[in-house]
Amino acid sequence: MAAPRPPPGRLSGVMVPAPIQDLEALRALTALFKEQRNRETAPRTIFQRVLDILKKSSHAVELACRDPSQVEHLASSLQLITECFRCLRNACIECSVNQNSIRNLDTIGVAVDLILLFRELRVEQESLLTAFRCGLQFLGNIASRNEDSQSIVWMHAFPELFLSCLNHPDKKIVAYSSMILFTSLNSERMKELEENLNIAIDVIEAHQKQPESEWPFLIITDHFLKSPELVKVMYAKMSNQERVTLLDLMIAKIMGDEPLSKDEIPVFLSHAELIASTFVDQCKTVLKLTSEQHADDEEALATIRLLDVLCEMTANTDLLGYLQVFPGLLERVIELLQVIHVAGSDTVNIFSTCACIKADGDISNMAEGFKSHLIRLIGNLCYKNKDNQDKPLTGLADSVSGFLEASHHVRSADPLRLPSPHGEVLEDEMQ
Repeated sequence: MAAPRPPPGRLSGVMVPAPIQDLEALRALTALFKEQRNRETAPRTIFQRVLDILKKSSHAVELACRDPSQVEHLASSLQLITECFRCLRNACIECSVNQNSIRNLDTIGVAVDLILLFRELRVEQESLLTAFRCGLQFLGNIASRNEDSQSIVWMHAFPELFLSCLNHPDKKIVAYSSMILFTSLNSERMKELEENLNIAIDVIEAHQKQPESEWPFLIITDHFLKSPELVKVMYAKMSNQERVTLLDLMIAKIMGDEPLSKDEIPVFLSHAELIASTFVDQCKTVLKLTSEQHADDEEALATIRLLDVLCEMTANTDLLGYLQVFPGLLERVIELLQVIHVAGSDTVNIFSTCACIKADGDISNMAEGFKSHLIRLIGNLCYKNKDNQDKPLTGLADSVSGFLEASHHVRSADPLRLPSPHGEVLEDEMQ
């Protein structure tokens, strides 16, 4: 298939400039590459021509980075850059031959350098955002189901591109850069994330801001939660709100439609150690909530979410045995229940009433039903475990009295549905 070569048009007897011919040819190619048969018959020379146009047009962006006054003259160059990226993006869809041809021309390096220049411009022109988005779409498509391309994308993009894009104010740029990260990650590259925790935390923040976006969600559930080492170092560095977000997704994974696989059980046993040890050390921070001054204390609310995770973990038979013998866990839960019972009896505070927990994602509602969840956890830890059943429970009856009935109605947060990653992007970013 040869690239279309439309004859130069005339407007009132004046020749149309050459860049317009390039733009028309690129648009024709972009449309042709929507069809699989055209993608499969494309000669390599076409992609060299597209790359030449992309390099030439990128010079104007480089100039604008050096001289901000030149930004207003970028319009024609941005049009060409956008169409180059659209053309390359479409050419890569379900076509490894084109992915390989385009990659071997070093197009990935050119694209990443140009995208980093876009971020350096720090302007929010819609034409610039469109070029930015299409460039990221291209990188996502060329890496899709192609390990060689994923390796090259990672080499050029990590960590600068992700640090630049995951916290971008434009939601689509965040989503597309998340798609690239999800597509490129593997077990070896996860180790590099441990040395660049800001990227991992940016993904958590992206999910907080865009819970409807599947890519940050999938990065966390399909990559982060498979690495207990990463989760442990992340948890130590994150804010309490970010911790709640991570714990919510851990619950979603445990309660998902698909049970934890044999490979996932050892990983979640490691998570259970982190969750249980953190709860044992920090559980008394919830007592801050008895004071109106600390009614929305985020550290205390994050600790409450740890209890939610422990309840779901002990409802899983593969995790229950480990937590039943975890040093000090049962004793600390019983002690906390007694202390909260006394605190709720002495003064009117958030622990004075019993309500079913309805953790619907609103952090301010997490304290509701905390006592009921403590009772649920005690029951789970004692389930078919004579050693725990025989432990002295002095004073527990008074604390539990009046709450046993409520414990039968405790319900956890409805599990989030884990979406499946879709294929390449074929989305027309309109200018």
